[in-house]
Amino acid sequence: MTTAIPAATLILLRDRAAGPPELLMVERSAAMAFAGGALVFPGGRIDPGDRALALAMGNGDLAPRLAAIRETIEEAGIAIGLSGDVEAMRAALADGAPIGALGPVDPSPLIPYARWRPDHVPVRVFDTWFYVARLPEDAPPARVDATENVRTLWLAAADALASADRGEATLLFPTRRVLERLAQHKSADEVLADAARWPVRTITPWVEERDDGRFICIPDDLGYPVTAEPADRAVRA
Repeated sequence: MTTAIPAATLILLRDRAAGPPELLMVERSAAMAFAGGALVFPGGRIDPGDRALALAMGNGDLAPRLAAIRETIEEAGIAIGLSGDVEAMRAALADGAPIGALGPVDPSPLIPYARWRPDHVPVRVFDTWFYVARLPEDAPPARVDATENVRTLWLAAADALASADRGEATLLFPTRRVLERLAQHKSADEVLADAARWPVRTITPWVEERDDGRFICIPDDLGYPVTAEPADRAVRA
């Protein structure tokens, strides 16, 4: 199996007066080597500062949560589990400060939702933790970083899927499967209950030859309503 880069991403949930919750997504710059032009959740690599703070907090397993918090500040200008001036935090991170320099961090709002580790890309493979969390009521508007990403969007999971089906957005295979799972739920409460219902087990998709063609497949016991997609339609980074 290809060596994977540890990473983490955060699915922020915002309830609406009517309709399912909206999710924060960012559109990656088309110039990026990985997932250029795709709609994704804020996230990225787990860095040494995330690991250092996790160990200082007495639990090295917190590093992915801390990475997801940091990346969401960097990419969307929203801080979860941290208090203070978000733009000042963002500037400090851009200058190379570790997350531990931003002040006390509470990673408990982040709930584990999934873990994906594809094994098909010969150059760059990510082992990514997905977390879900509610958007705080006092959170500022999301603001794009204008480097890795070119815009931020709040949209329901079904709307993101429909946009991709119309050819207006690009969704990687794991992102599409996660959105299909999220689209089953009518509120943030339901999403969080779904997160508690299913175990988080690392998903490594595989190719399966069937009578009607080649399919990219995932396990059928982890809460995903769609567990196979024709290989010629799947978008793989």
